[in-house]
Amino acid sequence: MTSTPETPNGSDELFTPLPATDQATYDRLHARLVTAADHAGILDLTYRTLDTPVGTLLLAATERGLVRVAYPREDHDKVLDQLAASISPRLLRAPTRLEAAARQMDEYFTGRRDLFDLPLDLRLSNGFRRTVLTHLRQIGYGTTASYAAVATAAGSPKAVRAVGTACATNPLPVVIPCHRVVRSDGTIGQYVGGTDAKKTLLTLEATP
Repeated sequence: MTSTPETPNGSDELFTPLPATDQATYDRLHARLVTAADHAGILDLTYRTLDTPVGTLLLAATERGLVRVAYPREDHDKVLDQLAASISPRLLRAPTRLEAAARQMDEYFTGRRDLFDLPLDLRLSNGFRRTVLTHLRQIGYGTTASYAAVATAAGSPKAVRAVGTACATNPLPVVIPCHRVVRSDGTIGQYVGGTDAKKTLLTLEATP
């Protein structure tokens, strides 16, 4: 016959569940953690989510700037795991650190901003892909360019497929406007956020 372990005074208080932490207390403790990590210089990555007309976007930043924007279909948990592996495991949710990015995103989606003015960290793109991203930022709001035109602008006219890959792996969609790249026949082509999201962005920018 087994017996229930007891504390020295004969009570079973040791096994009483701890009281649940309410959301306000959790948020306060989390904020203290973020502040302490920031002051200690060990907060390498911060993230938050933002509800938009194209779904809930994940925004992540390093001290250099915005490093990742991810659509729901990319799986936010998977993206965070990838960031932890490729940049740093010292990652925390810290909405206030991304207020400027969130505000500019909101201004964009409500038609009050046509150009993002944010520090960007492009470490997740290298070589020709980063060159392509640089040229994508030169495609103006409300306009489009073909994959072939972007390849030519990037100095490799025959690298049309590589431009498509650069767009598909763009770590900062919306902010770096790969949605403005379309096929030469005028059809919109593929998009990391899905074709519906691409149509939404192009329609938004075409609206006076």
